[in-house]
Amino acid sequence: MPVPGALVLVATPIGNLGDLSPRAIETLRDVDVIAAEDTRRTRALLTHAGVSAGGRLRAVHGHNERAWARTIVEEVRNGLRVAYVADAGMPAVSDPGARLVRACVDAGLDVEVVPGPSAALTALVLSGLPTARFVFEGFIPLKGQDRHQRLADIARESRTVVLFEAPHRLTRTLDDLVTACGPDRVLAVARELTKLHEEVWRGTLDEAVAHFHAHAPRGEIVVVLEPSKAVTEPPDDAALASDVDDLVAEGLSTREAADRLAERYGISRRRAYDTVIARKAQ
Repeated sequence: MPVPGALVLVATPIGNLGDLSPRAIETLRDVDVIAAEDTRRTRALLTHAGVSAGGRLRAVHGHNERAWARTIVEEVRNGLRVAYVADAGMPAVSDPGARLVRACVDAGLDVEVVPGPSAALTALVLSGLPTARFVFEGFIPLKGQDRHQRLADIARESRTVVLFEAPHRLTRTLDDLVTACGPDRVLAVARELTKLHEEVWRGTLDEAVAHFHAHAPRGEIVVVLEPSKAVTEPPDDAALASDVDDLVAEGLSTREAADRLAERYGISRRRAYDTVIARKAQ
């Protein structure tokens, strides 16, 4: 019986090539098409694994993913198995791939995952911070109100926070986190995970600022921040109304704004929804 068509997300090593799983190698060997964020890196990975790229390799990255989605949907619909790999780790997590998944799901087609390395989870379990409940923030916005709001959300977050940062932006982000969260919030800064110079630095935010201003970081960076210990009073209507205005200005629908409000303040979705409706009616 022929294997049905599917989009297959394949996790790849975040540094150590030995982390490429036997199942990932088998999948990359057997699929009809390999779509890759960077074909040069993927070709080197395939060579390491002893897999021939043949004519199956194509570049599908953040700039052209939307355009390729329709083609890949048609290929899967016609019975082809299409693998997608990002530069490192799990596709679609702060990497391209999510649009391809959405397009295939919307078309009623099969999507499979070959799990494997993840920088976010690796840093989380190495951090020594609580792992039972956590939130992944990816890369926070670079500037403006979006950055200010995201930092404010992180400051209030009751779960462990995992975020990515580029080495040349780390000190600025740490400075902003001190302002938003205070100097005593504990964190871990992990870099070069699974590589030869892997390092996990642990301490408070003010200690991190001093350390990384004095020692410029290199390599891929993951920051893991402990949950907020602040005990907050239930928000009053004025505070909720102000946030509603900001969320609506971002272009969120009534339901999306209500969900964001409920999550941010820990209030019921009914109260959040009623607040948004009432504010929009004014």
